[in-house]
Amino acid sequence: MGFKFDVNPKPGDLIAIHRGVYKHWAIYVGQNEVVHLIPPTHEDGDSLGLVDLVRYLDSNSAEVKCDKIWDVAGPHHCRVNNQLDYKYSPRSRHAIVRDARALVGRCLPYSVAGYNCEHFVTDLRYGKPQSRQVKDAAIVGGAAVAGVAMVALGAALFASLLKHENDDDDD
Repeated sequence: MGFKFDVNPKPGDLIAIHRGVYKHWAIYVGQNEVVHLIPPTHEDGDSLGLVDLVRYLDSNSAEVKCDKIWDVAGPHHCRVNNQLDYKYSPRSRHAIVRDARALVGRCLPYSVAGYNCEHFVTDLRYGKPQSRQVKDAAIVGGAAVAGVAMVALGAALFASLLKHENDDDDD
């Protein structure tokens, strides 16, 4: 198999799988296997098409699965990313793997913004469900809304100035 990690993972490590505009997250449990949370409409390793993306975003439950890392990653780049180790102490590797394996086969509540695959793995590793990509998307979305509002405000002010200038010319 030609599959390689950027770094050799250890049991309990977070694995980020880059799938274009988003990352899929999994927990490495050893023996080239990962445990991950995935809505039933998504095929492992595949990028989402538009129809699949709509179904994926609309899912309210997801299954915990254990698969070979290369089956989950497919052609996508993946790497170890224990992103919150600077902020939180990870639980013991044994506890992370034990709890991850115990959840395999279960269906859990799912929400792209509220509890997704990244929330799932950070909850297992740190005991705190968090999603940096949701937070980053909210910041980008908020900035975009603010930018549009500034442009609209600027256009309204400019139109108002032009109207006042035209009213002055009529006098």
